[in-house]
Amino acid sequence: MPRPMFVALASLALLAGSTALAAAASDEPIQPIQPAVVTKPAMVELGKKLYFDPRLSKSGFISCNSCHNLSMGGTDNLETSIGDHWQQGPINAPTVLNSSMNLAQFWDGRAKDLKAQAGGPIANPGEMGFTHALAVDVLKSIPAYEAMFAEAFGSPGVDIDRVTTAIAAFEETLVTPNSRFDKWLQGDKAALTAQEEKGYALFKDSGCVACHNGPAVGGSSFQKMGVVEPYQTKSKAVGLAAVTGKDADRFNFKVPTLRNVELTYPYFHDGAAKTLPEAVETMGKLQLGKAFTPEENAEIVAFLKSLTGKQPDFELPILPPSTDKTPRPKPFG
Repeated sequence: MPRPMFVALASLALLAGSTALAAAASDEPIQPIQPAVVTKPAMVELGKKLYFDPRLSKSGFISCNSCHNLSMGGTDNLETSIGDHWQQGPINAPTVLNSSMNLAQFWDGRAKDLKAQAGGPIANPGEMGFTHALAVDVLKSIPAYEAMFAEAFGSPGVDIDRVTTAIAAFEETLVTPNSRFDKWLQGDKAALTAQEEKGYALFKDSGCVACHNGPAVGGSSFQKMGVVEPYQTKSKAVGLAAVTGKDADRFNFKVPTLRNVELTYPYFHDGAAKTLPEAVETMGKLQLGKAFTPEENAEIVAFLKSLTGKQPDFELPILPPSTDKTPRPKPFG
């Protein structure tokens, strides 16, 4: 066979194989996460500095990363977060990783996107305890920040709209591709163990994928917590009803992503489930009316652990030095 024809046929075979793998993956209720594509590096770099900068808080000690720690799966591993003056928050901090894939932000969906979410904690008296105006004043007092805002936005000026836009741009890069499960979806059938494959099959057959689907394995709908049996909790959170005012939306919460779930304990909006086996048992009972055997529980947990992807890889930013000598209040006094 002439070499050009052989090369052409080989290329067609590779293309057909890739197409077949893509088709097989598309048939699954879960799809691989795609790596982030950065089109505005100056904006992302500015957002990263703001994300880690505690000077956006009243005390000067609390940053976005305090509750959404990127070295801890994008959360803080507490039942509910600690805010200004040691205030205990009312709800579990959801992970920031892959949060760009959510249909809305916060458990009750009160923020339509990451930009809307970014401004909330700054002005929340129970979280960062500041005001938008004062936070902007602090940033304006730092010449290096003014220069970075001008570079990122193409014109001088610092305001809360630009602050939240930049933070959101950085958060959009916080995706975690290349989990072992993603590799399995993409055709590497050796990427999962037999136990993990059984867990995935059980996850699908039991109906878990009705809510936990798509690239984020969740985040795309609001669902009632306690479908088969009422969920017993001390939390006063009512979910989506707090936003819509509709009684029918009581205890409907945004379905959390299960990506990196082994890192984001404790679980549920109240942080009541301390471990993955406990969370699986509770969800099976309350949402599906199913009592998993210990073996089935272990299989599902094994599958869930295969969803841990490549964590964000970057150095901690060097924050611009401040020229403001105004004394700050004690952070937790």
